Amino acid sequence: MSAYDYGSTGLGTEYELEPTTLTLPQKSNAISTKLSSILATSFVDADIREALRTLDESETQNTPETRRRLRLDAQKEVIERNGDIIKDFGHVAEQLKRIGSTVESLNRCCEDLRQHVATAHRETGPMLEEASSLFTRKQEIESKKELLDAFIEHFVISDDDLESLISSDTPVDDRFFANLPRLKRIHKDCQVLLGSENQQLGLDLMDKSSRDLNMAFQKLYRWVQKEFRTLNLENPQMNASIRRALRVLAERPTIFQSCLDFFAESRERNLSDSFYAALTGTSSTSEAEDLTTKPIEYNAHEPLRFVGDLLAWTHSATVSERESLEVLFMSEGDEMAKGVQAGRESEPWSQENVEAFDGRKSLEQLVNRDLAGVARALRQRIEQVIQSDEDPVLAYQIANLIDFYRVTFDRLLGADSSILLTLSTLQQSAILQYRTTMHDHITAVAAHVPKMSPDLDTPEFLSEALDRLKALMKSYDSSPAPAESRYSGFTPILAESLDPYLTLCENMARKASEPSRTIFTLNCLLAAKATLSPFDFTTHRLTATDAQITAHLPPLIEYQHAFFLHVSGVHPLLAALAPLAAADNDTELDDQEPLRRVPTLAPFQPQALRDASQVLDDFLPSALTDALDNLKLLRSATLAQTVTAEAVERFCADFGFVERMLAGADALLSRGKEREGVDAGAEERGEVVSLRALFPRTSAEVRVLLS
Repeated sequence: MSAYDYGSTGLGTEYELEPTTLTLPQKSNAISTKLSSILATSFVDADIREALRTLDESETQNTPETRRRLRLDAQKEVIERNGDIIKDFGHVAEQLKRIGSTVESLNRCCEDLRQHVATAHRETGPMLEEASSLFTRKQEIESKKELLDAFIEHFVISDDDLESLISSDTPVDDRFFANLPRLKRIHKDCQVLLGSENQQLGLDLMDKSSRDLNMAFQKLYRWVQKEFRTLNLENPQMNASIRRALRVLAERPTIFQSCLDFFAESRERNLSDSFYAALTGTSSTSEAEDLTTKPIEYNAHEPLRFVGDLLAWTHSATVSERESLEVLFMSEGDEMAKGVQAGRESEPWSQENVEAFDGRKSLEQLVNRDLAGVARALRQRIEQVIQSDEDPVLAYQIANLIDFYRVTFDRLLGADSSILLTLSTLQQSAILQYRTTMHDHITAVAAHVPKMSPDLDTPEFLSEALDRLKALMKSYDSSPAPAESRYSGFTPILAESLDPYLTLCENMARKASEPSRTIFTLNCLLAAKATLSPFDFTTHRLTATDAQITAHLPPLIEYQHAFFLHVSGVHPLLAALAPLAAADNDTELDDQEPLRRVPTLAPFQPQALRDASQVLDDFLPSALTDALDNLKLLRSATLAQTVTAEAVERFCADFGFVERMLAGADALLSRGKEREGVDAGAEERGEVVSLRALFPRTSAEVRVLLS
């Protein structure tokens, strides 16, 4: 290796050996130059740093010998390593030769393979094309299969499911109700197919689904009819299945209505049979007697109780029927109504001029139809009771009892129910029977009017009439008549049951004299008032009766007044003064002529006046007792005292008039004697007699004794 080559190792020219022929100054200059060059070398150079690092790693001792042989050692090492490299490259060349031969062999194989592949490609080309075509057809067939599966899944129902819907051998169970909505959905979705290019498929499917739906609904209809024949409304499980079926049938209004008609007929028969069983204790379909309950007919001898039991059973049966039908038809809320409305919309041709479906109203109509047979039997039985008894009180009590249940059924079933019409007819029949029997009774009494009893008591026919009236009022008081119409509602009954008898009593009284006539009439009116008083709806009639009693008091007052005047001896005095009173009726007697005539009147002569005074004195101590004894046959002591007190007032007024006339006559006589000069002692000697001295009683004394 040349010095140049060694320098390329990065050690520089500073290690080159100078020729021996150089002189010393030249040698010194060369060393200086070398040193300068070394000192000027930048160790930043990567080659220098790498050379130094390599030198350091060789672990060479820094000795003069080593430094002198450094270049030779380096060259030797380079030569050795180059020899190793050449040896290694010889091995590589051999390997490359072998690889080359291998690659040539592979190239020959690949060429053979290419030829084979080309040959195979030429031979399999038609097969690949056919496979591609088959694969495409496979994809199309798979797509069609998926579409067909989806179509079958959506539009075709399996044979087993279809059999569960239309076969009469399979029961109506959860499977039926699960498959029916699917069949309805298929029928509805067929309309989509009618809008496609192939409408025939939609028509065929719609026709088939329509037939299947009709058969399914017919099967359900027959099943419901079968269940209705043996339906137990108290069985919740049965009610649940029936409710489900009815909710489905509601979508077919015609079938649903037929089902309701059949149900109504079945329930009518069942309720009629139950009514007959409750009435007689035996069923119409079985002659065996039910000993667990007492037949209603056992109370037939008590008509009112019998009718009440009939109406109570009918009301109980109606309430039970309504509650059961509410559970059967209304427990699902508005689902039934929604189904019926949807069915009507699907059959518009059969629902012309039909009102919107009202569940409550339809329920009331159905209950009404169920009770039609019971209503007919009830009417027949109660009419027999009404017509077979001639007691007007019983007829009226039955009418009030029927009216009570009529109001109850009105709230329960509405005003249009047949049972309500039956009860109204029965009530009218009972009222007519009451009026007929009452008229017959009045006619019989009027044909043989008895005479007044000596004690002037109410006649027997009036007592009986008042007893009947009391029973009628008790019955009416327990009726559900509204408060505002209680009086007006009973007024016709009062006119029919009381007024004719009071008229007969007045006719009887006309044949008697006073005071018996008035006392008898008042006794009848007082008895009527005592009968009417306990009831609030007779207030107006009591007021009218009080007015009648007051109107009959003047004859008694006049009789008592005449008794006081005649028995007391005041009547002759008052009769003698009557013409003078007509001339001057003033308290201050300004006209002296009537007063002058008083002493000349026969009753005012001394002896007659003394006798009248004595009679008055004898009368007054027992006057009040004697007067009340005149009215002892009057049934009201208070009324007798009132009449007597009024007569006493009139008597006292008359007595006061007599007293004033006597005082005025005495005063006029005294003034005349004074003018004529008669001395004052003449009266004491008996020459002049004072009228007041002969009749000394004063009005105050009389009033005190008669009070």
